[in-house]
Amino acid sequence: MRVALLTYSTKPRGGVVHTLALAEALARQGCDVDVWTLARGGDRTFFRPVDPAVGIHAVPFPEVPAESVGARIVRSIDTLAAALADVSYDVVHAQDCISANAVLAAGLPCLRTIHHLDTFTTPELVACHDRAVVEPTGHVCVSETVAMEVATQFGVHPVVIPNGVDAARFARAAEPEGAESRRRWQAELGPYVLALGGIEPRKGSIDLLEAFALIRRRRPEVRLVFAGGETLFDYRDYRAAFDRRAAALSVEPTMLGVVDDDALPSLVAGAAAMAFVSTKEGFGLAAMEALAAGLPVVARDLPVLREVFGDAVVYASDLMGIAGSLATVLETPPDAEVGRALARASTWEAAAAAHLDLYERSAVRA
Repeated sequence: MRVALLTYSTKPRGGVVHTLALAEALARQGCDVDVWTLARGGDRTFFRPVDPAVGIHAVPFPEVPAESVGARIVRSIDTLAAALADVSYDVVHAQDCISANAVLAAGLPCLRTIHHLDTFTTPELVACHDRAVVEPTGHVCVSETVAMEVATQFGVHPVVIPNGVDAARFARAAEPEGAESRRRWQAELGPYVLALGGIEPRKGSIDLLEAFALIRRRRPEVRLVFAGGETLFDYRDYRAAFDRRAAALSVEPTMLGVVDDDALPSLVAGAAAMAFVSTKEGFGLAAMEALAAGLPVVARDLPVLREVFGDAVVYASDLMGIAGSLATVLETPPDAEVGRALARASTWEAAAAAHLDLYERSAVRA
């Protein structure tokens, strides 16, 4: 079976991580898989090496100075659609709204994974988001909670296939063999609470900043560290608000930006805790990776995270709760084996097998 998986970027965003891991797992199960993406700014390779069994098609997408978000969305769709004009696959599977719109614009049947629903104000983004939910021939969600939201709001009924996680990779970083790499991060940062995904509204970054300020007197030696941050969208106003609030609170968080993929597991494993306070998620892959490394995780109390993580994380619903939960896990970490066991049970092999079953049953043919 020939399958095309599509994603909008080469950068280490959650949907891109999902796309590459799924592609590699499908290839290991005998599928002929290509990944299509936009090579933004001339970046023709992904943020990490990809199994040579997976074909890579990075479509050139040069930067346009002062381009608005709406214009960039439209150009992204048009550029990827033009590249797909003459392709031939059994299944074309888009992992985000931009690539789904490109498949539809190219006149191909489209299977779409809806990781989570978003709320946008930019007209082009609103149209892109809604068309990519309504018009695909088939739909996948990575959690029951999001599938129910999609059914309620749009009247379509996705198949639920949970994410996998490379648990062994993050577990190794927490074992004696990873001690030197962990110590390098700890020597640079001291004890630290880690947040992944950059500074943006959906990640609850300002809420985390506020909560961290509440525990400084109790744990003044602990640092707040953010890693990640590459995104298609323009969050400069939110980042400016974050910086103003940090100055007002006299909090100086450490901004690592995008961390090399080889260094990420040791950064995670070296942390004292992970703060995962997103206001919206589809699954929570970064938190699952942290659990694989034995880290305590404080998560916002969302139905989707209750579904995915059960009692493996500590939940909090407001700023005081986030602060209190972080202080508690820093002082008395919970049993790490509960999270490790959950992460080990979430495999990409199982996710790939479920996708292959769907592909075989699907009428999504291009």
